[in-house]
Amino acid sequence: MITGQIWTPYCGVAPDFGEWRWNLDPVLLMVLAVATGLIALRLEGRRRAFGLTAMAVLTVGFVSPLCALSSALFSARTVHHVLLVGAAAPLLAGALPVRRYGSLVLATAVQAVVFWAWHAPGAYAAALSNDLVYWVMQISLLVSAVWFWAAARTATAPAAVVALLAAMLAMGLLGAVLTFAGQAVYAPHAYTTLAWGMTPLEDQQAAGLIMWAPAAALYLFAALWRLGRMIGPDVEARTA
Repeated sequence: MITGQIWTPYCGVAPDFGEWRWNLDPVLLMVLAVATGLIALRLEGRRRAFGLTAMAVLTVGFVSPLCALSSALFSARTVHHVLLVGAAAPLLAGALPVRRYGSLVLATAVQAVVFWAWHAPGAYAAALSNDLVYWVMQISLLVSAVWFWAAARTATAPAAVVALLAAMLAMGLLGAVLTFAGQAVYAPHAYTTLAWGMTPLEDQQAAGLIMWAPAAALYLFAALWRLGRMIGPDVEARTA
């Protein structure tokens, strides 16, 4: 049930319309700078490129005005989470050494459970009222997604395609649930969306559509890419 509690998320109070506030938390900036420096110094070639691009994505998510906007709009928070699991995570996985990373089935299940769990209204509200819980949310989303993408990367093509399609269905199903929900369920955004021209329910529905279409499509495109790589050489051999 939505209440009138005042929320104090990590990214600060919800900004007013047109207020673009950057997050200049010195601890965060130091962590990002150190991680970027280590990647630049210790990795080479494609792994370095993947790692540095991942750090750029994380900087957009946590430093740019998207951070503050996600305090106002659940749809902006959804974009933030999609950047974590659908952009930064596969890039970080690409920066890791090529080896097996455990069970792909387990990694697929864990990623889906973690993502769904943190979008339960109670868990989400807890993350927006306590900085420690907020960072547990962000780190668990990112780590579980990196594990999934790393495991999918080194799995056989058929297994990777099945796992990616399963991840797509998990993301799309959550998006559909949020899109067709009859009421807004995220208390932290009960009074923050109106300044941005949206009711809480409209904001929630927009977030659901983001998960349902573009976010789920990331996994579909990855599955099609792996499928294309699997059948490509055979097609070339038959036409040679």
